[in-house]
Order: sequence, then structure tokens, then C-alpha cells
Amino acid sequence: MNTIETIQLETTQREFTAGESIILTFSGTQDASIKLYCSNSYGTTLVNSNLKNGSLQYKLPTQICAKIGVVTWKLLDKTNALSGTIKIHPQTTPVAMETYVGPPSIEAGDKDYTMLVVIPTDALDNPVKENTEVAVKRQFLAAEQQEIIPTKNLIAYQRLYAPSKSGRMLLATECLGLNSKEYTVEVMPAISTNFEIFAKRPHAYADGNQITTFTTSVLKDQNNNIVSDGSYVEFFITNTDGNLLKTSGMTIDGVATAKMIHPDHAETWNVKAYVTGISESNSISVSYTQVIEDFTVVFSKNNRNIEVGPLRSFMKQRIPDGLQVKLSISQKGKTLKEYIKESRDGFVNFELNPSIFSNGNYTLEITTAGITKTFQTKKLW
Repeated sequence: MNTIETIQLETTQREFTAGESIILTFSGTQDASIKLYCSNSYGTTLVNSNLKNGSLQYKLPTQICAKIGVVTWKLLDKTNALSGTIKIHPQTTPVAMETYVGPPSIEAGDKDYTMLVVIPTDALDNPVKENTEVAVKRQFLAAEQQEIIPTKNLIAYQRLYAPSKSGRMLLATECLGLNSKEYTVEVMPAISTNFEIFAKRPHAYADGNQITTFTTSVLKDQNNNIVSDGSYVEFFITNTDGNLLKTSGMTIDGVATAKMIHPDHAETWNVKAYVTGISESNSISVSYTQVIEDFTVVFSKNNRNIEVGPLRSFMKQRIPDGLQVKLSISQKGKTLKEYIKESRDGFVNFELNPSIFSNGNYTLEITTAGITKTFQTKKLW
């Protein structure tokens, strides 16, 4: 007559601490060939028995004992389908804290935020137990504050919304006497609101030489923070003819500066500035007064040498070097050639080469400072 062995689990403990030695003892058999199947979230393994005092003992591997969670076991015996679970808890004292902060810069105001995630871990790199208190400390400008948040689903986390002022926020965490290192979050100014522009110039004459400087008021966001240095501002200038000119500058301490050379003839500019897609300025009008009312043209060397000048400015002084003078040469209503030169010492000279312009009558048109003089049927020989 065969007797069926009744195998029983003698170990009564069902919960352990990570790193603790775990031995499961079974009575009712001395068959050392029976293996124990173990499985947790990291994998599975088979454990051999050790016969001691008439019982089978199974010592779980270190890699299983070191990790928290549920361990499922099953005794691989054909006649006794014995199975169960044990639970491994983290050690009570954390030795390290994994801390993540991001993004590292946020926009001032009440909408943007950075996320702080803290994972306190024990000596075996297991997250501490649920509801362990983590202190989140932060310092911003003159204020310091601390909040307590519990761990949940192995982590502690918090959204840190941006204050209304810009500056640097310092963060640190603490868990059961263990402190993290210091973390930094930059609170940047938000986008600029509408602003004003101004024009500054040495005089109002259209001499084609001096510089008009355009500046903005201090660009600020809706919370009165000065915008970040390097914000790009474009100045669009519409002249009397409806043509569009553009200059630009970047902010330093909230103020952008751009420059534009004076026109060389009477002109009125309408100026407006933009931070593209974000904000805009008021419109200003800048007028320039004509400085050259007339100029002299002298022909010599068979009318092939043309001297324009002296070109005089608003105090009767010779115009600064660089004023453009254009000569247009046409014959029978057809433009043959155009030359553009810049003045030097108040004069411009044109030489008409006989190999290009044969003897004959031509129409010569000279333009400078918005003034045009036309010489009909001028004979070259």
C-alpha cells in the first residue's frame, strides 16, 4: 500500500525586508530532488533544496531577496501543487535620493511650471515605502518655503508654478534626514507687451551723412519684468514714396537701439517697431529738411568732362563725402548708360570716353539730393 506524502509550508513569515535572508521550509517530505520555482518582476529562477532536520529548506537567491515587491513561489512536486506568495518591503532608511527637475527654465507668470520628481532609495536601490514624507524646500528672491509631499507609486513629485517675478529659484529636498544637492530653475521674463519708440538725431537736415538713432522704451512683460537681453526688435520705415526700409536691434537691459543714415533729400519717415509675432510700438513721424537747393554743373574738354559741384550743405559748407550723384546719358529717347559716383570734397567728376560715346548730340540728366538737372541736345565732339 502506497502512502501519499502531505507537504506543508512550515515558514509562517510572509513579509520580509529587502536584503534579509529568506528561507522557506517545507515538512512532510525528504525528497531533495523537488525544486522550488520563484518569480518576481525581475525574472524567474529554480531553487534547489537543502535537507535539514527532516525538512526541505529553500534559500532564495540574493537577487530576489534584494528587490522589493511580490515573489510568487511554487513547489514543483507532481502530487502536491503547493504555491504561494511573499512580500518584500524596502529598508526603512534611505541612503540616496534620485532627484529630477525640468525644464530648467520657465516663464514668469501663473501658467508655466517645472516638475520636481524625487525617488528616495534604500541601500539596495529600492524606492522607500509608500507615503514616506519628502520635504521640498525652495528659495526665490527674499522668500523661502517648505512643503511636505508623500511618496506615491514609488516617487514623490510636485509641480512648481512660476512666480510673477523673474529670477533664480533654488530647490532642495529632504527625506528622513537625507538631503539632496541644490538645484536651480531660471524664471525668465514672459513675452513683451506693447512699447514706445523714440528718434534721436544731431539735426533734421537730409544730408545723407548723419545718423538717426531709434530706441525703444524699456520692454517689459505683463508682470512688469524687463524682457531678456537679446530680444530682437525690427524697425520698419515707410518713406514718402511708400518704399519700406528696415533696421533692427537687440535689447540690452530691456532697451533696443537701431540706427539709420539720413536721407539725401527732403523726406518724411513713418516708423513703427515690432517684436515679431509678439508686440508692437506706436508710430512716429520723422521729417528731414532739404539741404541742397541747387548745384553747379561745368562742362569742359569738348563737353566730355562734367564737373558737378561744389555741393553745399545747410551751413554752406561742402557736403560730407559720400553723397551720391547719378548721370544718365540718353539719345533719341533711349537711355544708353548710367553712372553713379559719390562726392569727394564736395565735387563729382564724370569723363565720357569717345570710344563709348561717339561725337553727336546727347541728353544728359544729373540727379543728386533729390534734384535733377537735364541738358538737352548736349553736343560731344
